[in-house]
Amino acid sequence: MSLTTPARSRALAAGLLALVLTASTACAADEPGTTGGGSIKIGLLASLSGTYQSVGKEIRDGFELYLDTHDGKLGGRQVDLVVADEGNGAATAVPAATKLLKQDRVAALTGIVGGGSVAGVYPLLQETKVPLVGSNGRPEIKDVSRVWHTSYLSDEPGAAIAQHVRDNVKGSVYAIGPDYQGGWDELRGFTEAFAKAGGTLANPDGKTTFTPFPATTNFTPYFARIKASGAQAVYTFYAGSAAVDFVKQYAQSEIKDIPLYAAGFLTEGGVLNAQGEAARDIFSVLNYSPDLDNAENRGFVAAWKAKHDGSPTTYALASYDAAAVLDRAIGAAGDDPTPEAINAQIGKLGQIASPRGAWQFSTVTHSPVQKWYLRQVRQDGRALSNTVVGDLATIGR
Repeated sequence: MSLTTPARSRALAAGLLALVLTASTACAADEPGTTGGGSIKIGLLASLSGTYQSVGKEIRDGFELYLDTHDGKLGGRQVDLVVADEGNGAATAVPAATKLLKQDRVAALTGIVGGGSVAGVYPLLQETKVPLVGSNGRPEIKDVSRVWHTSYLSDEPGAAIAQHVRDNVKGSVYAIGPDYQGGWDELRGFTEAFAKAGGTLANPDGKTTFTPFPATTNFTPYFARIKASGAQAVYTFYAGSAAVDFVKQYAQSEIKDIPLYAAGFLTEGGVLNAQGEAARDIFSVLNYSPDLDNAENRGFVAAWKAKHDGSPTTYALASYDAAAVLDRAIGAAGDDPTPEAINAQIGKLGQIASPRGAWQFSTVTHSPVQKWYLRQVRQDGRALSNTVVGDLATIGR
């Protein structure tokens, strides 16, 4: 039996201490969102392929613009941004979100284009206890304790413009949109508010016409139905490539002289450039326009144009604001910005300065209480643009 020398004892103690420190560091690195060196991991899920690719890219670029203009940091911590492709809906969004939440172990999730994707990802948020700061429309969710949106609820655009349409259209209105969660919500918001305002739908049986999604690229048969209905105006929601197809075909159809009202996504961003002259005079409702005159918007638009062609969209704006929300919440979460701590601080933010104008989260829905604007596609210099022509309702509940 050999005895341990004092020198050997000190060496063993030092070795044990090193093992303890290594294990401690490894455990800390395993915490969701931590990547070492005081940085934080954020997941961004958006449609970078498929029908809504243009929307997804705007969401990604809006978030990245905030990082670019804030030294790549949120809450004073360097951000490791992990981007994943949502694709066309829940079937591709859920596995992408699973990787972000369970393998990459992000501290917070942002983005998400489709309402169906939000519904599909929702159980994962409940399981992993990671907050979502979404930046596009979403359906109604019963438990929003970890779900926040800097954009809107999907039924709000239609609800905001319904009274205006009722007041300015002398006759019935035909409602049409895509047959999926986002389309159902968007058109329900309009039709319910329009009925309350005393309006009448021209659709058969007074029910919205839904077109198969994403299969419908030829809308001509639907235009024939609209003409036969005797409608004096049309209200619709489409976005991405479907919006381009709808608007171009509408302008060449037998109903081209019937006024067209829409949720603003119909003519938002790059789709307006693709639609060109076919989009002229379309009225739309949205929570943002790049021509809003406030200091935050002037700075935002200037920063966007320094990096991108054209003007920023509501998608970019909402994602920029999502980064701003996370910036404040992570900073307020202290030395240990866990997902739970970040989520708790989001609920305490109060009013948020934004390029769209000041807004705050509803305590009931965790979506913005905000003003909505009436826009019309008009000539702006050498190009067509969505020009604000009036204020509509302030909505939030």
